[in-house]
Amino acid sequence: MTRHFLKDTDLSPAEQAEVLDLAVELKAAPYSRTPLAGPQTAAVIFDKTSTRTRVSFAAGIAALGGQPLIINPGEAQLGHKESIADTAQVMSRMVSAIIWRTYAQAGLEEMAEHSSVPVINSLSDDFHPCQILADLLTIREHRGNVKGQTMTYYGDGANNMANSYALGGVNAGMHVRIAAPADYQPAAEIVAEAEALAAQTGGSLTVTDDPVAAATGADVLVTDTWVSMGQDSAGRDDEASPFTKFQVNQELMNLGNDAIFLHCLPAYRGKEVTAEVIDGPASVVFDEAENRLHAQKALMTFLLER
Repeated sequence: MTRHFLKDTDLSPAEQAEVLDLAVELKAAPYSRTPLAGPQTAAVIFDKTSTRTRVSFAAGIAALGGQPLIINPGEAQLGHKESIADTAQVMSRMVSAIIWRTYAQAGLEEMAEHSSVPVINSLSDDFHPCQILADLLTIREHRGNVKGQTMTYYGDGANNMANSYALGGVNAGMHVRIAAPADYQPAAEIVAEAEALAAQTGGSLTVTDDPVAAATGADVLVTDTWVSMGQDSAGRDDEASPFTKFQVNQELMNLGNDAIFLHCLPAYRGKEVTAEVIDGPASVVFDEAENRLHAQKALMTFLLER
């Protein structure tokens, strides 16, 4: 059966750990696995702009022996003149994987339903699971393990990053804290799914509007932009923004357990994080960015070999 990766929980806890193990292997020996040898082609479709996703997937596909086919916004008939279902059936006869950065999660689900090759969510409005794999790899490198670590996310608790931290982090057995304004907290279904998962993994999810309590004793502090791609910035990043008190600063970092700092980038210094933190010694954001390459190579290898 063709395996897809549309949200964090499409990998079981054991499979997620297997992918992270493989990422460590591929980081040490970048060309040791070539599931795309031929070269086979993998389509990388962008409905949104991208830097890290574009470069990491293109470089990763090449390192796995394949050829990346980059399809930029407006270059395909997908969703306009041609249905997602028809596009999936056509493309999966020509390529070995489909990686799609898009808006609606439902579009990815429809693509996967009609595709005979793996479909990977490289970002949607609901989830960013490839980023979480890279973050887990980074935490493992800098903290020695993932399971049992406490990770606090600050900012918009209802966006795709918060959803993926909640599910992906708990899937790894982490204690995840979402610190967000009361009106920007995770949807009830995300909380319920994370809590059910926690019963299996020993992790936990805590949602709070207290930034100080959320930082206290945390091993990892992480944030994201207050204005996600495609959102209206009005009221989100001005002085009266409800997110202002959720800025990650040195005072919060000092409350952690020798905490490291993560940010998926791009970052806005002086908004969601201070320059002192993101450019300081606890910041591992560029290791995190590099690990997009290694984690995604491992994910593609895992899916293709199955």
